[in-house]
Amino acid sequence: MGVDAPRKGPERSAGDRDAVVGTPTGSAVVPVSLLVSSARLLLERHLGLLWVSGEISGFSRAASGHSYFTLKDASAQVRCVFFRHKAQGLSFTLREGLAVEVRATPTIYEARGDFQLSVETVRLAGLGALYEKFLRMKAALEAAGWFDPARKRELPRFPRRVGIVTSLKAAALRDVLTTLQRRYPAAGVVIYPAPVQGAGAADELAAAIRSANARGEVDVLIVCRGGGSLEDLWAFNEEALARAVFESELPVVSGVGHETDFTICDFVADQRAATPTAAATLVVPDRIALGHAVAQVGQRLARAFGHHAGNRAQRLDLAARRLVHPAARLAQQAERTQRLGERLTRAFSLQRDRLAQRVAVAQARLARELRAPVPQLLRVAAASRGLVEAGRGRIARIEVDVGRMADALGHLNPGAVLDRGYAIVQHGDARVVTDSRQLAVGERLTLTFAQGRAQGDVVSTEPPAVTQGPR
Repeated sequence: MGVDAPRKGPERSAGDRDAVVGTPTGSAVVPVSLLVSSARLLLERHLGLLWVSGEISGFSRAASGHSYFTLKDASAQVRCVFFRHKAQGLSFTLREGLAVEVRATPTIYEARGDFQLSVETVRLAGLGALYEKFLRMKAALEAAGWFDPARKRELPRFPRRVGIVTSLKAAALRDVLTTLQRRYPAAGVVIYPAPVQGAGAADELAAAIRSANARGEVDVLIVCRGGGSLEDLWAFNEEALARAVFESELPVVSGVGHETDFTICDFVADQRAATPTAAATLVVPDRIALGHAVAQVGQRLARAFGHHAGNRAQRLDLAARRLVHPAARLAQQAERTQRLGERLTRAFSLQRDRLAQRVAVAQARLARELRAPVPQLLRVAAASRGLVEAGRGRIARIEVDVGRMADALGHLNPGAVLDRGYAIVQHGDARVVTDSRQLAVGERLTLTFAQGRAQGDVVSTEPPAVTQGPR
């Protein structure tokens, strides 16, 4: 077996390589390194890159990540090296006994002189075209959005019935039924039988999925079968089955093959399980875990109820201590009223005593003031006497003025004129007549004398004499 070491031999000149690669002469003597290097060049030039088929044996992977194995058939074997940077794009896992086709360059590992294949890529033997078809379909359906995580649905948490689409003879069916019964026996199971391998299997599987959707008697579907080669699992890569899974109204879990097997059905399904048993584990809860969860919830509820009940009991005790019988409450109120009355009486007596003391003090001060008039009282008495005297003088002066005014009014009094023989002539409407031209012949007049009145009619009138002023 080769190791992770350079494959190139020591550098040789062009002349040395041509001498060895060309037709050897009988007398030529060459070192081993030159011989092995020349043989490597011959192999790489004349065979080049080619496909080789066989079965993997003695597979190992070094710490560096490079893989080493032997490729053999019934008659021969050859060592192979598959470097890490070339193996990273491989879509399946190499394992012991796997029939493969390798695209490799025949060469010689010069450090040991071992003939080996330097592998460029690996595909499953006899299924290369089928695998390429798988990749093309996968790319097309992914581009169409069939694998989009956004369209995938959540599985029911507690399904009432679980549907299983598989063959009645499949060993995977027994594993799924055993797992469902062990984990969640409350869920019913409905089997939709269909072949899982061979011609027409994909169409029958698709028909079973559509039948389950039409009948509507389950909450979730498991599509499953055991492991096998790519050819054995090909029914689960057909577009007919992928379309039925894509159009299913029921959530679909795909449990096809082993953990390393991938099918188109796995990518389209709402969830992919590594094995049929894992699919059963996905669709139903574990009754033991549920029991533990329910027990924990019950304990939490019990603690919460106990805490709540304790708080309520404390509040009840506090309320009970505060609760008093009506008679006792009345007695307490009566006692409190009596205490308040006594306090009020004492407060009133104290206030009365203080007021009496203040009155006594005021009386004493008043008595002292009355016995010994203060200077202010003397000033008030003097002011009073001054006001009285001033008032008397003012009144005397006013009396004199009033006498003079009465004399003046007496001179102006019409009655005094009447006493001298004059009379007041008035029209019937009491207007005083001052001009004869205001009178009309026959008009009734009223004459007022110093003593009494008289009425008369106008017989005739004379205009006033015209007086001529001095020239």
